[in-house]
Amino acid sequence: MRHVLFPLRLLYTIYTAALFLSFLLIFFPLVVIASFFGKINGGNFILRICRLWTDLQLPLCGIFHRNLYEVPHDVNKQYIFVANHISYMDIPIMLQAVHDQNFRILGKYEISKVPLFGLLYKYVVVLVDRSSASKRATSVKQLKSVINKKISVLLCPEGTFNETHKPLKDFYDGAFKIAIETQTPIKPILFLDTYDILNYNSMLSLTPGRSRAVYLEEIPVEGLTIEDTGALRDKIHAIMEDRLIFYKASWIIN
Repeated sequence: MRHVLFPLRLLYTIYTAALFLSFLLIFFPLVVIASFFGKINGGNFILRICRLWTDLQLPLCGIFHRNLYEVPHDVNKQYIFVANHISYMDIPIMLQAVHDQNFRILGKYEISKVPLFGLLYKYVVVLVDRSSASKRATSVKQLKSVINKKISVLLCPEGTFNETHKPLKDFYDGAFKIAIETQTPIKPILFLDTYDILNYNSMLSLTPGRSRAVYLEEIPVEGLTIEDTGALRDKIHAIMEDRLIFYKASWIIN
């Protein structure tokens, strides 16, 4: 059966890539114009372009997204969003999940070097270069600067893909330190289906299907100090792990 499906998967992947490049060429002139308006105003406009892009591309690829809210969500409030990281598909789904707020994603520096796409990318992400401690520290300063401008940020505290077949990998402290230092509440989001749409092992695993993002309850940080970082990290890890198990995330193997 796998050999029978392979040509179909290949054609679907080529179709998706061609659609991606077509939209990139269509929207790129607008991105160039927006880039002259600076990192904040220009970045917010480019973010809207990216959302429109995913609004069009995902349904044309047979990927249909919806948000689920365990509690009401206030789109007028600033948050540090934290999400699980399981697939390359997480990035477009982030744009669908956080659809009505200005925000920035913490993203890999290397992707900013991709021709054409790199210009768009570096306006909607805070670049992180993990090659040295000083460059990582610069990324943290940039994240705090974005937060100080009343823009939300989205981080994946696992750092890299979760390939453990557990609900989550261990979390790094960064997102939680920043939340405490800036006194910004944390809003966990779960991506339930990106692993099934695009497995991290192969781009040829790309497949149409449903996509769901689950908004969990806000975690306040008022009154917490930097000494509380570990406890906050572990609390949010436990909450997200419990809910991923509840929703029967497909990558979990007991």
